[in-house]
Amino acid sequence: MIPFNPDAPEMKKKAADWDKLVKIPSKQHLVDIRSNVKNSQFATPLFEFSGACAGCGETPYVKLISQLFGDRQMIANATGCSSIYSASIPSTPYTKNEQGQGPVFNNSLFEDFCEFGMGMALGNKKMKERVAKLLTEVAGHEKSPAEFKALAEEWIANSEDVDKTKEIAPKLREQIEAGVKAGCETCKELKTLDHYLVKRSQWIIGGDGASYDIGYGGLDHVIASGEDLNILVLDTEVYSNTGGQASKATPLGAIAQFAARGKRTRKKDLGLIATIYGYVYVAQIAMGADHAQCLRAIREAEAWPGPSLIIAYSPCINHGLRSGMGKSQAEEKKAVECGYWHLWRYNPALAEEGKNPFILDSKEPDWDKFNDFLMGEVRYSSVKKAYPKEADELFADAKRMAQLRYQSYVRKTEEDWSNE
Repeated sequence: MIPFNPDAPEMKKKAADWDKLVKIPSKQHLVDIRSNVKNSQFATPLFEFSGACAGCGETPYVKLISQLFGDRQMIANATGCSSIYSASIPSTPYTKNEQGQGPVFNNSLFEDFCEFGMGMALGNKKMKERVAKLLTEVAGHEKSPAEFKALAEEWIANSEDVDKTKEIAPKLREQIEAGVKAGCETCKELKTLDHYLVKRSQWIIGGDGASYDIGYGGLDHVIASGEDLNILVLDTEVYSNTGGQASKATPLGAIAQFAARGKRTRKKDLGLIATIYGYVYVAQIAMGADHAQCLRAIREAEAWPGPSLIIAYSPCINHGLRSGMGKSQAEEKKAVECGYWHLWRYNPALAEEGKNPFILDSKEPDWDKFNDFLMGEVRYSSVKKAYPKEADELFADAKRMAQLRYQSYVRKTEEDWSNE
């Protein structure tokens, strides 16, 4: 092994190259980063160089969300892999853009991460109400400049519109600053709250152990609240951070801790359960299978003015990918092609238009590839090796359960939602 020497000529050259690259100005203001997959990648990632395992299936989703909403993002993270690689003190992969804006991150427990995030959302909501109250006072004061009054009224009318608040906020700050200099007491208070002028994007991030299992009661409570927040479930189908124990997200037939002979019950359908509320945006995604569907689901979820739940398929080292973790995105594609995982969206906005809110984005699976997919992962192939007689029966049941789940989604697409 060659010892690290920062003074070596080749290292100095690499350092100079790095300094040059990081100083290249961002081009994201030249395109609409939300319009398509290509444009989204012009956005500066505000999540970078995490301590996650090489090939981790979780981090691409976290990175993409930081590119789309990171300049105004608030994150409540459950304890688990995502909290470890997101807050490996003293360093953190979360960073800021050229304007000094970046995600706000904090971490709570498995069992209360959703309530923790809801507290953030409610706190932000209350502070915005204070801002609106103070701006109403400014707008109603006879000595307030006409421009200040107009901006205050415009912000109050558009406080939930992201683009509008981004446009109005800098102009309002100038007026508030001028008011402070003129001795306006209301402006002095507004000055301490001006970071609430841009609409924030609240995200709650956790794994399947927290979301399907230990923290499910809190997750259900939060989506039932109707509050405007977004929950991202990074579904590795096991408790990844604590050794790969089985969770309610572990599929039938997979080996995991506490399921040494292969799990004997089917995977919980968390997404379908959430759709029953009718006012919760829900999506199942797999980035490697369909980049456009992944981007669209995340955009729609964030835009929905209520609770949203995104369940993201995330290959993990506990899966034992025979092709290696460098192929985790390809594994996501295989999972969807064979019917192991399905892509769909439930958008309540469509129901309000009299349309079916359930959209099945997956094509008809090639079920003949199902067993080959299972054999490509050690968590299944090891069952075959250790329990050859039981394995065939388990895998046949796993395939049947996947087919039943797919058929339930097909039936959802056939429901009549017309107003006639």
